Formats: sequence, C-alpha cells, structure tokens
Amino acid sequence: MDAFGVAEGSPRVGLGSGPMTGGGDAREGSAASGGLRGIRVGRVAAPLREQVLEGLRNAILDFDVQPGQRLVERELMEQIGVSRATIREVLRELTAEGLVVTVPQKGAVVYAPSPAEARDLYAVRAALEALTVRRFIERATSAQHDTLRAAVAQLEVEAAGGADMRQLLRTKDLFYQGLLAGAASPTIEQILAGVQARVRLLRATSLSQPGRAPRMAEEMRALVDAITGRNIDLAMQLCIEHLEHAAATGLAALEGKPIAAAPVL
Repeated sequence: MDAFGVAEGSPRVGLGSGPMTGGGDAREGSAASGGLRGIRVGRVAAPLREQVLEGLRNAILDFDVQPGQRLVERELMEQIGVSRATIREVLRELTAEGLVVTVPQKGAVVYAPSPAEARDLYAVRAALEALTVRRFIERATSAQHDTLRAAVAQLEVEAAGGADMRQLLRTKDLFYQGLLAGAASPTIEQILAGVQARVRLLRATSLSQPGRAPRMAEEMRALVDAITGRNIDLAMQLCIEHLEHAAATGLAALEGKPIAAAPVL
C-alpha cells in the first residue's frame, strides 16, 4: 500500500503534471493542474470507489490540492482512469465530509473557509463540545472513561513519535466518537456532526503547523484528566481553551501570519 492507501505496483495516474489552466492564481486552477502526487488504483480488496475517495481525501488534507481549486469531473476521469459515476460518488462523499463544496458556475471546489467563517465555526464547535463534555461527565460509564484515557494515551504516543497529520486526525476522531457516545445525546451528535465536517480542513491546517501536535496532546491530556476527575467547570474551560488554541493556529495559517506559541496546559 502507498501513501494514498491503494495498491503498490498499480499503474500510476498523475494528477499534477500539467501547467495551470485558465490563468489566475491557484484558487482558479483545477485539481488536474495542482500539486497532486498521483493516485494508484488497482485490483486490491478495497473497492475502486474507496481507493479514489481515500486518494482525493488525502490529497486535500495534505494540501496537494489547494483550498479553492476546482475538481473537474472530466479531468478527474481522464487522470485517474475511472468512470464519471465513480467520480460523482466520490465528490458527493467529500461534500458530505465538508472537504468539497459546490459553487455556481464552477462546480465542485475544495472548501476554502474565509477567516471570518473559520472563527464562527470554531466558536460554534467550542460551545457544542463544551456541552458534550458536560453531558459526558454527567452520563458516561466507567468503561467510556477508559475509552477516552486510551485515546489520549495513543495521541500522546503518536504526537511524540512524529505521526503524520492524517493519523493524528484519525485518533482524534476516535476520541470524539468516545466522547459523544458517553454524552448520550443524539441532538448534540447530529448538530456537531455538521460542524465537524466543515472544520475538518481547518483541523488539518492547525495540526500541520510546526509544534502544534505536541501541544495538542498536552491539552487533550489535561482535558481528559479533568473529565475523568468529574470536574465539570474545569473540563469545559479546558475544552474551550483547547479549541481557542487550535483556532489561533489555524487562523494564523489561513491568514499567512506568524504562528505564536500557544500556552502549554
């Protein structure tokens, strides 16, 4: 398996070998003219659709395809060598994940939040996650507390070992799944799912910045200690502070500003 999660030895189909088409900056270009390393598809256990989905998802999260770039169906079909139906299914899934949006007169485009939108998304996420923390402390079982401890222990190991951003995101997703399960609130889970989809690229932006991963792991450890100690006020405060630090890092990257060191909790 290669970095895109598809078979080694399959014919490589590069998506980034040509010059920029249509002029303008990277946000006006298409995926085929971006910096993709390519996607391999072949006869492996994973269905073709899953191979293409994983490859495009990773390309977006790794910024091989830049925020604001178009994902043109015809070009993707030609470059990857799959059907229009497959490309459309993949684009629908990426749209549901919040990584792609549909723009009038342009079609599918990699999500590119404005700084103002990013601030609002982080503020909404902080309020919802703080409430989730409260409900978890009120309702979770001891086994669900153990799940959070295990997830943050894994995050600490991965951050200390220099794990890549995609792996850190997967482990954080496991943490949030455990948190939501313990909170036992379908209402919160449904609303937060929509927000989480929109902030996925922002999370990737934040975690990609130098030094952010170790600080994130320390913040998450402090949060879990407060949760398992059933200190509602402290846990909610640490949850909000963690997201404020993530927002500051991600917004600085979006705006091209120097990234200030976040306080270590």
